Amino acid sequence: MRKLLLLTIAACCSLLSRAENYPHRSDYLWLTVPDHADWLYKTGEQAKVEVSLYVYGIPQDVEVSYEIGPDMMPATSKGKVQLRNGRATINMGTMKQPGFLDLRLTAANGDKKYEHHVKVGFSPEQLKPYTKNPADFEAFWNKNLETARKEVKSDKLLVKCEKVDKYTTSEFDCYLLKLKTDSRHAVYGYLTKPKGSASGKYPVVLCPPGAGIKTIKEPMRNTYYAKNGFIRLEMEIHGLNPEMTDEQFKEISTAFDRENGYLENGLDDRDNYYMKHVYVACVRALDYLTSLPEWDGRNVFVQGGSQGGALSLITAGLDQRVTACVANHPALADMAGYLDNRAGGYPHLNRLNNMLTTEKVATLAYYDVVNFARRITCPVFLTWGYNDNVCPPTTSYIVWNLITAPKESLMTPINEHWTTEATNYSQMLWLKKRLF
Repeated sequence: MRKLLLLTIAACCSLLSRAENYPHRSDYLWLTVPDHADWLYKTGEQAKVEVSLYVYGIPQDVEVSYEIGPDMMPATSKGKVQLRNGRATINMGTMKQPGFLDLRLTAANGDKKYEHHVKVGFSPEQLKPYTKNPADFEAFWNKNLETARKEVKSDKLLVKCEKVDKYTTSEFDCYLLKLKTDSRHAVYGYLTKPKGSASGKYPVVLCPPGAGIKTIKEPMRNTYYAKNGFIRLEMEIHGLNPEMTDEQFKEISTAFDRENGYLENGLDDRDNYYMKHVYVACVRALDYLTSLPEWDGRNVFVQGGSQGGALSLITAGLDQRVTACVANHPALADMAGYLDNRAGGYPHLNRLNNMLTTEKVATLAYYDVVNFARRITCPVFLTWGYNDNVCPPTTSYIVWNLITAPKESLMTPINEHWTTEATNYSQMLWLKKRLF
């Protein structure tokens, strides 16, 4: 089932201020309205967008400069248009191949500049991955998981479990865990359990993190899972204790080079790539969760956004125990797509020198979300926004197109790299409906 959400202006104004099309409590407001209500066209169709700019709610008769180019790619055309009575229509043209066009707008009002963009799609249901599917893909991952389990038996996974009083409430208990996932690596996580869970049985939910060198700063963010009868593990992937001080964290995190430099670490060799132990750690976290005496013995869920959305899909593709998967705007998807002269997935390795060599692209094929998505058998709920420049809609559509398992989508055209709290909560309710 496909669901389409077109957000109203009022809804946009209530969103969090991070990465918004309509800035939080701003004096100005762009309106960009494609002439197809779902922002989708067939290849060869012309796309027209009505553009308006308001300041203090007053339409502005200003000149707007614009560029038009494929999703995440350089502009192929430029122009200017004069807003009259606060409005003008721009013909974006069309695409001969499936994909997205991006209309990038700039207007000056006095000494201030206002920028905005809007993407529309052309037959995106026909998008296919550039990334190849290695013949020994499954053998590679089966071997790595088998090795990790031999190195650290399931009953030795738990290194530390401490109750965290400051996050424990009358409705749930919170614990800080350290899990040793293979002979060299460990991860931390906050585990929340419904109060009195020792006398009941509950589904388990694994929540991998978004990208970055960071610890878990907001363990209370999604406590509605525990309040609704889920055991939930929110994990990190770098072995960084979330209880360390900011000063300690800063000292350690600087050793990782750039904020997301780990995503390039070891790319010349599939056996030495940094993300190998991360993918293994997600499955090992499920080994731990399914060993809990409070687990109901049937329901295993994964849920996350961006890199966390990617890791959720990857875990679902690796582990048949997963019974349902929720992913928002997944990263790490068709990362080599830029070699096909179109948008590729985060972390956009095309922006760095020598990151899309033949050897590195061969390694990426073993780690790209597309090759896990095609192996998922459980129900999937996928969400993405068309205006996202972090995890572009081109790559999200490619992932969606590859999933053959039962699936539902919530496409939010206006969204950039965010989801609303209402969307996040509705995904928890979606998981509740999938309980066995």
